[in-house]
Amino acid sequence: MASGQESTEELERMAEEGQAIVPGGTGGKSLEAQEHLAEGRSRGGQKGGQTRKEQLGHEGYQEMGSKGGQTRKEQLGHEGYQEMGSKGGQTRKEQLGHEGYQEMGSKGGQTRKEQLGHEGYGEMGKKGGLSTKEESGGERAAREGIEIDESKFRTKSS
Repeated sequence: MASGQESTEELERMAEEGQAIVPGGTGGKSLEAQEHLAEGRSRGGQKGGQTRKEQLGHEGYQEMGSKGGQTRKEQLGHEGYQEMGSKGGQTRKEQLGHEGYQEMGSKGGQTRKEQLGHEGYGEMGKKGGLSTKEESGGERAAREGIEIDESKFRTKSS
């Protein structure tokens, strides 16, 4: 029969190979590590939450789980809570009115197009379409010999 030291060495070797030696010690790379893991798992891997559950009782603990979002809903009532969900964008729409809000949505790109004129805007689109993650549209155009007339980029005011 093998001595105690030989069997311990054998168990250590098996643990290093990833075998579970101690029930609940899965994942430990040594006999000692597996013993510690097993001890922690058997003693209460869920103890923290369980203690709070024991303090509050089953119903109180369940109530606490859904309380956070509900509290605000209860304060405002159902309609107020729903109204709050869509309020942000609506307020600006109400300030400007339907037509003004619609106009604001398409204004950004249109203004730039008006500044550059039709040709400049087209040239800029051509340059943008050539860009990739690796290089800018200007670099690629130069490499491939594509002409882009940047003089057309000048705004009408300059």
